[in-house]
Amino acid sequence: MPHVEKGMRVGLFGGSFNPPHAGHALVAEIALRTLGLDQLWWMVTPGNPLKAGKSLAPLGERIRHSEEIATEPRIKVTAFEARYKVRYTADTIKLVLARNPGVDFIWIMGADNLAQFHRWQNWQEIVRSVPIAVIDRPGSTLALISSKMAKTFGHARLNERDAAALARYKPPIWTFIHGPRSSLSSTALRNEGSASQL
Repeated sequence: MPHVEKGMRVGLFGGSFNPPHAGHALVAEIALRTLGLDQLWWMVTPGNPLKAGKSLAPLGERIRHSEEIATEPRIKVTAFEARYKVRYTADTIKLVLARNPGVDFIWIMGADNLAQFHRWQNWQEIVRSVPIAVIDRPGSTLALISSKMAKTFGHARLNERDAAALARYKPPIWTFIHGPRSSLSSTALRNEGSASQL
């Protein structure tokens, strides 16, 4: 786990990053700027339980490619979930909060994940344990109003103009952040790679 100090604001940005791309870097950059983060942990997961069976590049390769893309000094590429044998986001957040008292963490995710967030293990527990920032992604803006999470926790949505203060709020609290969007996706990049090998 990267080193942090009490009072810091830290974003938790997890994913398979299979492969990582400029769209991920854009989400991280928007989160750093809008939320006033001291660090953003780019957490390369051993595997996504909702994507079981998909071709997954080796963890070391995904870490290396992430480090090549995530060059901003405040971004810390890490794969501590593999070391602690953690599979689910709810368990990751519990572990991070227990080991880092006094640090203000925010879960960062692209809006493409918001639409299916209710399929995540213990998703309501996640919302109640850490502030969440959802960063807009192409084709996913409507998840802001249509997703089960947005409907269930609509009362806990913080206006985007107040996003810089998100870390100081007690969960459940979340915000939706608009901004520049990249149309890149890991799925599309994997498919292109497969096609080029034919």
